[in-house]
Amino acid sequence: MNKHIDPQIITQNGKPAFAVIPWEQYQVMLNKQVETDESDVWFPNEVVKANIRGDSLIKAWREYLNLTQKELAAKTGMKQSALARLEKGNTTPRKTTLMKIAKAMNIQIEQIVE
Repeated sequence: MNKHIDPQIITQNGKPAFAVIPWEQYQVMLNKQVETDESDVWFPNEVVKANIRGDSLIKAWREYLNLTQKELAAKTGMKQSALARLEKGNTTPRKTTLMKIAKAMNIQIEQIVE
């Protein structure tokens, strides 16, 4: 089916609620979906607030998860002082370091990349 067909709009309480499209169009849309991008990354409100007030995402997540620097450093195999420097944002961490931190906090690396 190559013919364009306008979607059927179903309303509830006078507002659009659903759009019905032909199956073939739906399949094309499904096949055009891309992998996870930044818009698919979730942040708790507390982490966002901490980041807005100036905390790094690493520190914001660590505090959100109720971890001390010492605990997180131990989970990642880092020194506490190295983690403290990363949290201050004075250094740019390697991707492997970010991966270790994200894994230790059970979050995605995209959630700690500024």
